[in-house]
Amino acid sequence: MTKVNVLSFLHVVKPEIDLEPGIDPYDPRVYDKGGENFRSLIDRGVLRREERPGFYIYQQRMGDHVQAGVVAGASVDEYEAGLIKKHEFTRPDKEDDRTRHVNALNANTGPVFLTYAASEPLDRVIDGIRERPPEYDFTSDDGIGHTLWVVSEPEDIALLAAGFGAVPHLYVADGHHRSAAATRVRAMRRDANPEHRGDEEYNYFLAVIFPHDQMKIMAYNRVARDLAGLSEEAFLERVRERFEISPAEVPEPEHPRSFGMFLAGRWHRLVARPGSFPEQDPVESLDCAILQNNLLQPVLGIADPRTDKRVDFVGGIRGTQELERRCREGWAVAFALYPTSIGQLMAVADAGKVMPPKSTWFEPKLRSGLIVRPLEG
Repeated sequence: MTKVNVLSFLHVVKPEIDLEPGIDPYDPRVYDKGGENFRSLIDRGVLRREERPGFYIYQQRMGDHVQAGVVAGASVDEYEAGLIKKHEFTRPDKEDDRTRHVNALNANTGPVFLTYAASEPLDRVIDGIRERPPEYDFTSDDGIGHTLWVVSEPEDIALLAAGFGAVPHLYVADGHHRSAAATRVRAMRRDANPEHRGDEEYNYFLAVIFPHDQMKIMAYNRVARDLAGLSEEAFLERVRERFEISPAEVPEPEHPRSFGMFLAGRWHRLVARPGSFPEQDPVESLDCAILQNNLLQPVLGIADPRTDKRVDFVGGIRGTQELERRCREGWAVAFALYPTSIGQLMAVADAGKVMPPKSTWFEPKLRSGLIVRPLEG
């Protein structure tokens, strides 16, 4: 029998595990159970409230990579005004889910991952705090190190607030549905509050804000189920129309606009031919868009990667060996992409455009339940 960890935050973010098997994850009982489990952790002293308001510095370490961000309440007003920029479409059903979850718990439990153009004054403040002994320091089961400093001294709070006051924009790196849900929660609570002032806790949402030069983006790779009825030779001939093809010494592409392609047990290198994509367009010049517009759609007939079951996405954390495994298990061809850069993400957001689906894979992931933010009291 599997031992259940009753203190796991999974009981809050996936409360259906405590209900009957097969229950619809959007059933009202699921949200009610999540709220019940959340309050139980508070009552048992597992979650404790800080005595004074403030910020946290949250550092993560994955191998040699270290990133440190500020945990704060991000403004819904600034999000709606476009000062916090987004780059993805959201799905109404997922917005509904996050909205109902926040209302049931009366708290933000999943932080939004934000970034900003690195600021030397902010770096100095954050690095100075990180030189002190941390309040919390542990390594999770996946080997990621998590370190937190509580920032509650008025001088430190003022320095961080002033530093961010000089930052013109924040960017949603990950968590578009959570930030969109925050606007819906605020609208609902504002409309229900005849004494709404604008400074209530529901006017903000939990975020961790990292400088752009510490962000780690990995590739988001693709696998295709079949060759759309083409023979291997015919498929390669079609691909050559828009890509140069050569044997690959290593699976991973070594620069943008090149791709690793695993076909029939061998790796090939694809390089996009000049003129096959608009170089100045911040969206259409992304590697994932080049692959979609020049190969997946015209050659394999995959018109909408959001809905077509003939394509699947594999996060770069799994490595190219996962692509080979998928092909051994019946998928026809796999593609390893060069990671999207944070500069490309910011350029798309600055242009007010939307990135293609599955464009970025951020690592390490933010730890749910480490910090939660009540919306009242």
